[in-house]
Amino acid sequence: MTVALPASSPATFEIKSANLPLVALLLKSTDLDALSRDLALRFGDIPDFFDNDPLVVELSALASDGRTIDFAALVTLLRSYRVAPVAVRGGDPEQMNAAAAAGLLVAPDARITAARTQTPEVARAQPAAAEAPVAAPAAGALVIDRPLRSGQQVYARGRDLVMLAMVNAGAEVIADGHIHVYAPLRGKAMAGARGNADARIFSLCLEPELLSIAGIYRTSDVPLPKGVWGKPTQVRLLPGPDGDKLVMTPLSE
Repeated sequence: MTVALPASSPATFEIKSANLPLVALLLKSTDLDALSRDLALRFGDIPDFFDNDPLVVELSALASDGRTIDFAALVTLLRSYRVAPVAVRGGDPEQMNAAAAAGLLVAPDARITAARTQTPEVARAQPAAAEAPVAAPAAGALVIDRPLRSGQQVYARGRDLVMLAMVNAGAEVIADGHIHVYAPLRGKAMAGARGNADARIFSLCLEPELLSIAGIYRTSDVPLPKGVWGKPTQVRLLPGPDGDKLVMTPLSE
């Protein structure tokens, strides 16, 4: 016989399960001065790249050699870039104890997605049992119909960026998704800024100072092939046995 018993719940609260999207910092060095320089180089000119995002520190690259980490200094450094370190995973017992003493939660069950990035490695993390792909940018591209002059910057957070006018040398266009430039691209273009390795860059006239997808970049110090310089081109990230590479393909013959 099935018996249904009356139940009651507190009037002031309920307990629910929840998933919290996190940013993950894959730490490869205990040299915080070097980390500070790399963070400044990567994010120093994008002050709104993070928006107080919760962050988990991944220590698996450092666990095997038992190196100590100044977690208090690390937390202070990361907070200066508008992220909120909340947890740590992957370290050895001494590292994890030190992290806990600094106020970080020990989160061995957090899962880091396999986004392909360079130092400083930033990927999306999700505390779930199964790994999930990098979230696709939200629908609705940011459309800019004016030229960008040297020193100007546009960042399409969480979406694609469409430029209908020239990106001059010294200007920067950044997007979490794809970048479309229906004009000459002569400045810097950084697509997949938060680790989306499927993002692409398109331009009707490719003459950039820098190209980057998911942190993999190429500067003007390495000349572009003559087959794509100044021509309609798409740029994508191609994985390979020697690491990820930027591949440029003409859009027309």
